Amino acid sequence: MENRISEQELLQNLKDAGCSPEERERFLALEGTGNISGQLALLSLRRRKLLERVHQEEKRITCLDYLVYRLEQKK
Repeated sequence: MENRISEQELLQNLKDAGCSPEERERFLALEGTGNISGQLALLSLRRRKLLERVHQEEKRITCLDYLVYRLEQKK
């Protein structure tokens, strides 16, 4: 059984994950040389960047929740 993903599926997945065109090109270049460690490092960096954004948004939600709480206390 073949576990290989098509290049089209791979590119779509990278795009959906928020990878830039440059990151996608780099990933494919690493694929071409068989550099799995490099690919994993690139994906790890993308994941860290996304997680940072999630944390920033969580902080914003916390601020909004605090304001809602304060306004509800005024009622």
